[in-house]
Amino acid sequence: MGTYAILFALLLMLSAPDAAVAEHEVYYRYTILGYVKDAAGRLTPGVAVELVREKTGFSYLGETDDTGLYVIVARLGDESVGESLRVRVAGQSVIVTARFDPADHTHERGTRVDFGGGKAIETPPAFAATLRRFLGQ
Repeated sequence: MGTYAILFALLLMLSAPDAAVAEHEVYYRYTILGYVKDAAGRLTPGVAVELVREKTGFSYLGETDDTGLYVIVARLGDESVGESLRVRVAGQSVIVTARFDPADHTHERGTRVDFGGGKAIETPPAFAATLRRFLGQ
């Protein structure tokens, strides 16, 4: 009987969809990106950025590159539409809402949040162009 149970469990695992593949699909990620500037308006490299899912407390960490750009990819599925996300940079914090069409599994999901001069500014319309520049497309 034990041999049959092991064989059945193995067959179930082999027939299940590959979870690792799903995590790399558009419908399983939400990207927050933007630029960080200092008080004088200069882009600042090497600044720590944190994205926290308010619902779960899970956090994603990032850092600005040489151009002051940060990119954080969170693991959010279709069911996470409308979820609150906190973005923290150098003592500044802002809450953004994960806005996307859960039926759209083609276009990248995300938003752009820039930090500078003590303010955080979210500009969702700039997300796609900034992501294309980052990816070199």
